[in-house]
Amino acid sequence: MAYAITQSCCKDASCVSVCPVDCIHPTPDERDFATTDIVYVDPSVCIDCGACADACPVAAPKPIDLLRGPETIFAELNAAYFERRPEREEPKVHTWEEMGGDLERSLSIAIVGTGPAAAYTARQLLLSTDARITMIDRLPVPGGLVRGGVAPDHVDTKKFADLFQWAYKHPRTSMVMNVEVGRDISHRDVLRHHDVVIYGVGARRDRELGVPGEDLPGVYPAPEVVGWYNGALDVEPTGVVLQGDRVVIVGNGNVALDLARLLLHDPDVLARTDMPDHAVQAFRGLDVREVVLLGRRGPSAAAFTRPELLMMPPGIDVVVARDEFTVAELEDAEPETNAAVLAALPLVDVDLTTPPGERRRLVFAFGRQVVSVEGDDQVEAVQVAPSGVAEQAVKVPCGTLIRATGHRGTPVPDLPFDEETATVPNEHGRVIDPDTGRPVPGTYVVGWIKRGATGGIGTNRTCAHETIQSIIADANAGLIPPAPRRRLTFGPFVRTRVDGVVGRRRMLAIEKAEEKAGRREGRPRVKFSSVDEMLQVSPATSLH
Repeated sequence: MAYAITQSCCKDASCVSVCPVDCIHPTPDERDFATTDIVYVDPSVCIDCGACADACPVAAPKPIDLLRGPETIFAELNAAYFERRPEREEPKVHTWEEMGGDLERSLSIAIVGTGPAAAYTARQLLLSTDARITMIDRLPVPGGLVRGGVAPDHVDTKKFADLFQWAYKHPRTSMVMNVEVGRDISHRDVLRHHDVVIYGVGARRDRELGVPGEDLPGVYPAPEVVGWYNGALDVEPTGVVLQGDRVVIVGNGNVALDLARLLLHDPDVLARTDMPDHAVQAFRGLDVREVVLLGRRGPSAAAFTRPELLMMPPGIDVVVARDEFTVAELEDAEPETNAAVLAALPLVDVDLTTPPGERRRLVFAFGRQVVSVEGDDQVEAVQVAPSGVAEQAVKVPCGTLIRATGHRGTPVPDLPFDEETATVPNEHGRVIDPDTGRPVPGTYVVGWIKRGATGGIGTNRTCAHETIQSIIADANAGLIPPAPRRRLTFGPFVRTRVDGVVGRRRMLAIEKAEEKAGRREGRPRVKFSSVDEMLQVSPATSLH
């Protein structure tokens, strides 16, 4: 029985690399890779060897005969991809895995961040070079987006943490945690002890709407809400207060769908995840019956991925609000687009000015924008108008408004920054000084701070590969001078500057304590709610 790729696919192409019969497409070398939501197994070629399942960090490939419930649709989706593409390409060398030559000298490399981009970079460097790595993070625990951004009920996606643990625990890796570059130590401090510094710090800001009333309590940026229900240490347990029987979310990407799904979900299911207790209790106290996703543009511009929508829990009505503009786009939907997926949903007349009904419902409303937020001490309603026609606004009662309008990078101290793209200017990962047009010595970027907030977790594998290729080329060309101080002196230096530095042993003790508490409650882990709680788990130990 053939395998099929399912919802949790991360597109890091690990499965493509190991398939002995080249039956998984599109590969990163192929044009479709940039536009498909997941990769697919050709059931007519698959030999049921299971190599893809062994290689996948998130358990996305599954035998077709073991698919159950909502996952059964993925057998059809995998087969349909190849039915529409009967011509098979010849197996090829996967160019995204070619490292471009060996390092001619050993490098000491600092990686700022421990999320997917940083961890993929560390993993590939450790596998392909003899570099020695120092990973630095502002938090005492690693993981970045995997820990603090992936929805708690996406259990398979959270398995990335297991893949990255290998890099954190590697003998050539040192962990320097609870230390923020730019606040506790400078970029120059790090570069003085390392030949290369790579920033994989993600994108933590959001895009504001710029409308009256946006500063009212009850209006939240999506990163804050996501951090709150994931137990992020920089969001207080009381920092988000969700209210009302209707929640309006501006945006229709995967983050918006995550928010909608959790708001409409069964709290008993959430209580079995690693969602912190304060968030579980808050969801238990909610009576959200309708979530409205507002999109400024039409269905063809919807930003979600198809698997995310297909895995919406049962018992939730998912509909598209009918209007002339939306109907026209849905009728002209191109195959395999999000508009085609939306065209298969019920198209209904929706009156957002009236209270929601008794059944839980998710409403896609296209061609609409928020023009103002109303309320005295709390959000009570939003004025919603057709895009570009503010004078036709209608009053939509709601208790909470969430901006899920995309992420933006934050300036990195001592590095150039482009406010328009919210990225560090770079060429193939090399940081570029915009005043001179030349590379900043020994300084590189990876992930969202490099390319903008696009692509899922697995995209960071090919992104990391490109940056590593640049580092190897620069080192072999003599463009990376040796650091003036030894890497081994970095740890003692940091401890003279920062109290509460967390090394690898202490970091692992914190994670072990969370997992132990989780086992007692039948959950993956119970997260600590503060840095102080984490630091009390074990005494300070070495950085290694």
